[in-house]
Amino acid sequence: MQTSTDHIVTTHTGSLPRPPALVEALVARDRGKLGADKLDDLDRDVRDAVCGAVRAQIAAGVEVVNDGEMGKISYSTYVKERLSGYEVKKTAPLPPALDMVDYPGLAKDSFRGVVLHLPVCTGDIAFKAPEAVTADTEALREAANGVTAGDLFLSAASPGVISLFLANEHYPDHESYVFALAEAMKHEYNAIHAAGVLVQVDCPDLAMGRHVQFGGASLEEFRRNAAIHVEALNHALSDIPADRLRMHLCWGNYEGPHDHDVPLPDIFDIVMKAKPQVLLLEGANPRHEHEWAVFRDHKLPDDKVLVPGVIDSTSNYVEHPELIAQRIERYANVVGKERVMAGSDCGYATTAGSGGVEPGVVWKKLKSLAEGARIATTRLWHGS
Repeated sequence: MQTSTDHIVTTHTGSLPRPPALVEALVARDRGKLGADKLDDLDRDVRDAVCGAVRAQIAAGVEVVNDGEMGKISYSTYVKERLSGYEVKKTAPLPPALDMVDYPGLAKDSFRGVVLHLPVCTGDIAFKAPEAVTADTEALREAANGVTAGDLFLSAASPGVISLFLANEHYPDHESYVFALAEAMKHEYNAIHAAGVLVQVDCPDLAMGRHVQFGGASLEEFRRNAAIHVEALNHALSDIPADRLRMHLCWGNYEGPHDHDVPLPDIFDIVMKAKPQVLLLEGANPRHEHEWAVFRDHKLPDDKVLVPGVIDSTSNYVEHPELIAQRIERYANVVGKERVMAGSDCGYATTAGSGGVEPGVVWKKLKSLAEGARIATTRLWHGS
C-alpha cells in the first residue's frame, strides 16, 4: 500500500517544466541533429535538471516524487529511441481529436509546443536501449540522495499509448502490435522495478483513445480494444508486484471542449482489471470533477488506491487549498481515507517545451496541493 494510515500523501502525474536549454537539446536529439560530441553534455544537463526537479518537488511539499521526465522528449514517443522496428524517416499524423474537429483555431492553440515526429512501425519490435533506463534510474536515485522523499517513481509509456502515437504498418493486426509492444516494454518496466523505483504506466489510450485512436469506432469496439490493451499491459507487468505499480488514466492533457470524452462508468470495469494498485485519474478539470460520485455506485476493488487529480494541468489558476481539501475529502468519504492520495490531473510538460501553465505557477499549484492535503488530513483524521 502506497498510502498512509495517518495523512493524505501527495504526489503528481509525471512531467514537469524543463529548463529552456534542455528543451533545445532534447528537440535537437529528437530531430537527429544533436552531434555525438554533445551527448555527454546532454546527459549532464539531464542529471542536473533531475536534481533540481526533485528538490523543487520536495520544497513544494510533494512526497512521492519523480525525475520530472527531464530526459524525455515526450511521455510516449521517447520510446522510439529505445525500440527497434520503427522507421524514423516515415511519419504518420495522429487522427484529430473529435472534440476539436470543429475548432481548428482552438486546436492550434491547445496543441502548441514542439511538433513531434511520429515514426511508423515497419519491422519487428525489440527493446534495444537498456542503458537508457539505467540512466533514468541512476539520475533519479542520485538526485534523491540526501533528501527526504516518501518514495520515488518513474513514468513509462504503456503498450496501448505507444500504439496510439506510433502507427503500425508491420504487424497483421492491432492486437499483435500491442502485444509485441508489451513484450518489448516489459524490459523497461522490470528495470525500473529492479532499481527499487515505483513504475508508473501512462495509459491515455484507455480514455483519450476513445475520441482519438478509435474516434470512428463504436463504444463496443473501443471497449474490446481497451480490454486488449489492459491484457497486454498486465502481461508486460507480470513480474512486478501490484503494490509497486501506478497507472495514469487520462482523457487528453489539453484545453478543449472534451465533450467527446468517454464517461468513466463506460470504462470502469476494464480499467479496474489492470494490475497496478494505484490509479491516477483526472478529478479537477470541469469535464471530470463530478466523477468522484462514480465511486458511490461502482465499488473500488479492495486492492486499489485512488490518486484523483485535485489540481488542473491546463489552467494557470492556482487552486485554493480549501478547494483542494474538499476535492480530496469527496473521494475519501466514499472509498476511505487510507485509500486516497492527492495528485494532479496530468503532467505539466507532457512534451518538452509544451504546456499551457507558466512554470512558476506549476510550483505554486503543487504547494497549494500540499497545503490542501494538510487541511484534508486534519479534518479526516482529527475531525477539525
